[in-house]
Formats: sequence, C-alpha cells, structure tokens
Amino acid sequence: MKIRYNDNEEIVKKVKEGLRRTGGYCPCRREQTEDTKCMCKEFRDQIKDPNFEGYCHCYLYYKSLED
Repeated sequence: MKIRYNDNEEIVKKVKEGLRRTGGYCPCRREQTEDTKCMCKEFRDQIKDPNFEGYCHCYLYYKSLED
C-alpha cells in the first residue's frame, strides 16, 4: 500500500490552499470537526480497508494497493 498526492498539481495546489484557509479542515466539508481534519476520518477508514484503492474525498491523496 502507498499513499501519495494526486498527480494533478493544480488540484493539490487548490486543496492545500483550502486547507490553509480552513486551518487544516477539509475544504470540501461544511462542518469542522475532528472527523473532517485532514487526513479526514473517511480517508483514514478507507486506508484501513485492504481492498480500497482510490482518492480521498478532496482528491488530494490517493491510496494505491501497490507499493
């Protein structure tokens, strides 16, 4: 398993700008709770799933099943 940034640098830039603006909370979510603090609970749970491969909610991170 490997976690990496999205290959699209523009998306990474926009999401990181949003994270700075929100104090590290997911810029794609309205609520600011511990569950929406980047790396959000949703993606942490997806990381734990051995069969999940894909992007986090904001498309900042990608979980690959290959090393």
